[in-house]
Amino acid sequence: MTKLPEPIKWTPSPVEHIKSKSNFLRGSIVASLADETTGAIAADDTQLIKFHGSYQQTDRDLDAERKKQKLEPLYSFMIRARVPAGLATADQWLVFDRLADKYANGTLKLTTRQAFQWHGVLKRDLKSTLRGINATLMDTIAACGDVNRNVMATSNEGLSPLVSEVAAFAQTISDHLLPKTTAYHEIWLDKKLLTEGKVDEEPILGKLYLPRKFKIALAVPPYNDTDVFANDLGLIAIEEDGKLVGFNVAIGGGMGMTFGNEETYPRLADVIGYVAKEQALQVIEEVVKVQRDYGNRENRKLSRLKYTLDRLTTPVFKELVETRSGIQLEAARPYKFEQNGDVFGWRKSVRNKWFLGLFVEHGRVRDAGNYKLKSALRDLARIKVCDFRLTGNQGLVLGQIEEGDKLLVEKILHKYGVDQEVQLSGIRKNAIACVALNTCSLAFAEAERYLPTLNTKIEAILAELDLTHDDILIRMTGCPNGCGRPFLGEIGLVGRSLGRYNLYLGAGFAGERLNTLYKEMLDEPAILEELSTLLSLYAEEREAGERFGDFVVRAGIVAPSQAVVSY
Repeated sequence: MTKLPEPIKWTPSPVEHIKSKSNFLRGSIVASLADETTGAIAADDTQLIKFHGSYQQTDRDLDAERKKQKLEPLYSFMIRARVPAGLATADQWLVFDRLADKYANGTLKLTTRQAFQWHGVLKRDLKSTLRGINATLMDTIAACGDVNRNVMATSNEGLSPLVSEVAAFAQTISDHLLPKTTAYHEIWLDKKLLTEGKVDEEPILGKLYLPRKFKIALAVPPYNDTDVFANDLGLIAIEEDGKLVGFNVAIGGGMGMTFGNEETYPRLADVIGYVAKEQALQVIEEVVKVQRDYGNRENRKLSRLKYTLDRLTTPVFKELVETRSGIQLEAARPYKFEQNGDVFGWRKSVRNKWFLGLFVEHGRVRDAGNYKLKSALRDLARIKVCDFRLTGNQGLVLGQIEEGDKLLVEKILHKYGVDQEVQLSGIRKNAIACVALNTCSLAFAEAERYLPTLNTKIEAILAELDLTHDDILIRMTGCPNGCGRPFLGEIGLVGRSLGRYNLYLGAGFAGERLNTLYKEMLDEPAILEELSTLLSLYAEEREAGERFGDFVVRAGIVAPSQAVVSY
């Protein structure tokens, strides 16, 4: 056995100091909420409130005008609910819909981590909104911050008999890794849970919590709809004779990078072995603890598990986990992924219930013109004919539908213009875009507000080439932090400045290969010109069944990027 390294004594970053003096995430949040002289909260509290499930934002469309008028920025808050495996009841949906209208901007956002987001909540309404969410028996704690974030899992039971059990395990993981501080209940729910003289403890996360955010996803082959290799910890369900027996364990994935900083990079997770389902939770806990103890607490740009893994090496990290857990991982077991997009339309589960996969463009639930998605879903929730299951691709599955209710569901959707028979192009139905402008402080360029328009122009090119219904993965983000997983798009567009994007090509269709930078700082005409040329070559020269991402690699247009490493 090799001598295992000791944790490094880092010089703490400013955020580490904020966490250290926060009294388990309390800080001065209560005083900040009570301060009526500003729509913002104190600077340190903007870091701490993330752990409670919220980000402070401004309306960047109005920043210049408000500054000109000598007004402070129009501050508001994004709130994110933690939704393990993306599962929500009809009653929860109704409350979330009402909260969006009463306190937010009237829309619900379904995220790429199967969570709900509300945008535009004013400080004075923060507490009421969070209390409303908690009244549904859902919460927002650990939806953001240096903790384990929302645990993702395949949610459509029509795809595999394993989905229900895997989703339940996602809930177990989420509960197990949840912060134990009572600050959340004290601040937002006015509950005094600590007896006199007792102090909070964090046996897994520690007093300083994790060095950075931590993401876990579970996937059920052949569907990689959670992009399992993009996560710090990925679990691939292994089936024998129709039963879930365990998981292949993958560690070290992450999408974020920083332009101009070569020390940062997107990375896919390494598959390090197999663990039986009875031992999986213990292994998961130890992976989190190793990252807690060995992760970089000095430079937050280098603090994700992928950098810890590359600094220690995969074999050493694996040995640390095995030594601490007392569990030896077995050799990884065979599996095969075929796609990482959503499955639309009707699917029947082994329990004879029906599941309907719905396209929700970039996860924004709203009424627009004759397409009244928000109203349709509200009506379905009112009559309780289904539950609501968020996907990892900003989509939605209506679940647990009885045979006799299928026509009713279709009738209600049709009434509001949400027709399932409408053919979407292969590029539109596989598109992902992050929120970006106008609320994200990190965005350099548009994404959600722009990609639908760009896709319409790309669709014109595809139609001329008879490629309209070919599935092609396109992903756009306003910055390189990777919230929309752009580096796993066969076509990836990453914002560099307003109206200009870096173009990446060649990711694998099943999420097992990153794309490669092709051209930089392209405006819309240049993007369309490049894609027209590339798609024309694809139409003329592709092999039978060849995906666009595979074609551009085979044709030498871009070099293949990092593949998943099986150690």
